[in-house]
Amino acid sequence: MADNPPDYELADRMALTRPDQVKAIGHPLRTMILQLLHERAATVTELAEAVGRPKSTVAHHVEVLRLNGLLRVVRTRRVRAIEERFYGRTARMFHVSAEPSPAGEAMPGDFNDFEVAARESATAFEQGRLWGFIRHARITEDQASQFWDRMAGLVEEFDRLPRAGETMYGFAIGLYPTSHPTLPTAE
Repeated sequence: MADNPPDYELADRMALTRPDQVKAIGHPLRTMILQLLHERAATVTELAEAVGRPKSTVAHHVEVLRLNGLLRVVRTRRVRAIEERFYGRTARMFHVSAEPSPAGEAMPGDFNDFEVAARESATAFEQGRLWGFIRHARITEDQASQFWDRMAGLVEEFDRLPRAGETMYGFAIGLYPTSHPTLPTAE
């Protein structure tokens, strides 16, 4: 990825102030779309070709990014009877705001650790050497707190591992509330 600006104007940084914005950048295909648009503006057709996915799938993800203010139409051109839209990022870098969201929803307070992990893990992802999981579970605050304590123990265990080998590994872990849908209570 070049450090030069793409072929359209964009802000250097944009604070994500809503949980739905953070969720929008959390999908691997949407992340890939955002990465591609660092190079230049592109149409849904070009993006679909680049990622090897159907246009309808890519169009859906582009729309999620657009609705959350992460993409915008930067130019259009007429192709036969259709106006083709070129999409671009709204900012070079997105970061989770430390300020409360306008709607009063709490944002993860230490999300910058994930920004670092994302930046560090890019090469591992490209080499097929990135191991990660994301799961969602409806649990109580007490269960979340207990689970976090166990995760903190795992971090301490990782910190205590004897230093050996040629490769430095990163380890990122987190727990956060989401607006992920839940099933109604079973009857």
